[in-house]
Formats: sequence, C-alpha cells, structure tokens
Amino acid sequence: MKVPMSSPNLNEADRQAVLDVLNTPVLSMGGHTTAFEKTFCDLTGAQHAIAVSSGTAGLHLCVRAAGIGAGDLVITTPFSFVASANVMLFENAVPVFVDIDPRTGNIDPALVADAAKNIDKYLPRLGAQHRFDNASAGSARRLSAAAAPKLKAILPVDVFGQPADMDAIHAVAQEHNLVVIEDSCEALGATYKGKLAGTFGDYGVFAFYPNKQITTGEGGVVITDDKKAADFMRALRNQGRAPGDTWLQHTHLGYNYRIDEMSAALGAAQMRRLDELIGHREQVAAWYEARLSEIPGVHVPFVEESTTRMSWFVYVIRFESRIERDEIAKKLEARGVPVRPYFLPIHLQPYMVERFGYREGDFPVTEDLGRRGLALPFSSVMSEEQVEYVCSALREELTRIK
Repeated sequence: MKVPMSSPNLNEADRQAVLDVLNTPVLSMGGHTTAFEKTFCDLTGAQHAIAVSSGTAGLHLCVRAAGIGAGDLVITTPFSFVASANVMLFENAVPVFVDIDPRTGNIDPALVADAAKNIDKYLPRLGAQHRFDNASAGSARRLSAAAAPKLKAILPVDVFGQPADMDAIHAVAQEHNLVVIEDSCEALGATYKGKLAGTFGDYGVFAFYPNKQITTGEGGVVITDDKKAADFMRALRNQGRAPGDTWLQHTHLGYNYRIDEMSAALGAAQMRRLDELIGHREQVAAWYEARLSEIPGVHVPFVEESTTRMSWFVYVIRFESRIERDEIAKKLEARGVPVRPYFLPIHLQPYMVERFGYREGDFPVTEDLGRRGLALPFSSVMSEEQVEYVCSALREELTRIK
C-alpha cells in the first residue's frame, strides 16, 4: 500500500481560487493578501495580521519588531524545528535554551522562570562572547566580554500542535518585563484553556507548509495588537519600504518576505474549511491512538488537560528506551511506510555546537525525546485503511525484534 508521509487537503474551490488569481494581472501585493490577513483577524480577534512568505519570515520579523539585536538573550526551546532559534541568530542575538516537559515536549515553564531569574546559569558555554558572523558588515565581530547580556524575550513553541503552558510563561514575562513571541506555526486552531493558540504573546506566528493544518504552499502570518509593530513588519516584509516611500525608496533594512497572491487566495479558501480540516486530523489521530495503545513498547502522544483542542500537526510516537528507534524506522521504510525522527535537538546541530559549544547531555529530556520519537505518516486525507497498514507494519516489526 502506498502511504505518503503527508499530503495537503485540496478541493476544487481551492484550485479555482488560485486559477482566479492567474486570470488577473495582479499576482503580488493585492486584495487576496488583504483578505487572507482578515481571516486571521476574524479568527483570533487580533487587530493586525501580516501575511508573509513563511513562518520563519514571520518569526524573524517579530524578532526585529521586538528590538532584539546583537548579544540580546531570548529564552527558548531546543526541541523544535531549527527556525525558532535561527531567527535570533539572524540578528546576532543568543537563543538561551531550557529543557522541556517530558510528557508534552513543550518548554518547561519552571525552567523558564528559573532562567529569567538566573540567566547566567543558562548561558551557553561560549555565550555572548563567542564570535558571530555579521553579514551586514561582511566580517566577524566579537561581543565585549564586559558587556552584560540583556534578556529581552521568551519564544515558546507550541510543539506538534499542542499549546505551551502560556499562563505560566506569561506570568514570567510580566514579572521580568519580557516580550513573548508565540511560535504557533504548528498549532493553528489549537486552544489552551479555551483560548486560541497564538493569541497569548505580544506576537503570534502561524505557518502553512503543505504538511500543516492549512496550506498556502509556502507562507505564514503574524498577528499582533501593536499597530506600530505591525506597520514596521509590513514595511520590513516589503524590502523596508515605509508608508510614503516610492518603489525605489527604502526607509528600513528590509527583506522580500511578501506572500504572493496565488498563495494568499489558496490560504483564504483553506481558512473557510479550517474546522473541517482540523476535524479530519483529529479523526486520523483517534484511529492511530486506538491501534497503537495496544502495542507494547509504544507510547502515543500525551495531551495535557489545559489543551482544550489539540490541532494535530504530526503524529509522533515514542518508543521505550529498550527499542532501537532507528532500526524500526529502516524496517518500516523498507515496507513502504515513510517515517521521520522528530525532533533532532537544535543544540546538537553542527552549527550550534560550533557556535556555542553545546554537548550531548546539556538538555537530557530533549535528547531523550529526540532519540525515542518517530513521526508516522499523517495528514487529513489519510484513510483508516492506511492507518491500519502503518500500525500493522509497526506491530509486526516490533514482534520480529523481540
């Protein structure tokens, strides 16, 4: 049986929305972008939404809007896609990692609180004194050892579609006067204590890669209630053009982070089906849980009580430590079942080790989940027959290993 790792859920209305744009001369910076942004204001109640080319672009704009720069510190998680840490490096800031909750995989709020009070204890070995590449100057610079690093923000990630413990994180941010950039790129439509993910921070960011809850092909959206920040981010996404600038005037150092009209039109069409699309993913997750819960040595995802709606992004199981995850993965791949380790810890990525001197053992919970986690095929168009095939293959391979 052919089982894709993921697949977008597209219908004729989605395809027609894109074709309608192609029948006009406006393929960028038009009304479809504005309409797509409005769907997020309507959904979340945010005053401003800024559509961009990717979730990474959105996070980067939030870092710029928050005034985070060279040597500044941001508390975040090492258990995420690398973009949530990279956006600090783009500005020569320092991601300060703290470990995670072993059940949810989300950042541990108790460690966030401790780091905010005792930041020196959590700085990487090479810390703010290490050399950073300064792309704007075309050369390397060394931050002064005498300069006290400043903690500016917290960047929690809603891992796999489950919101982080935002009440606790928000309390730390208020106590220490920190900005909160909520990375909800994996959690569109999820709720925490009845409130939508992405609405708890100063900024919230969503993303729409083809394996996400909705897709625009590539794309993202930032939401905020801060008009000044929203105006600044709109300028930065458009090559730094501020209101009043002509096409060849650029008030700010900006980027080409615009979303195109075809993507925006697709996104708006998908947003009309958001609840339906999340519902399909909930059904697939339920099929998996019913079958996998009966397999010894396999742990299904844990959903925290405060998660009043899980918006499933991927379906990641964990093996007991006695089971060799990579061996099982190879056997499943040989049977036509694509799987992925989720996540590889950010702090052990080669460039992070080289920059900051991280080692195995620095974040034991992150590393443990990174060794034992395996993402199974998952999408809103999976059939129950496909889920059964995946689970049967997994059960058989585990039995053979025994």
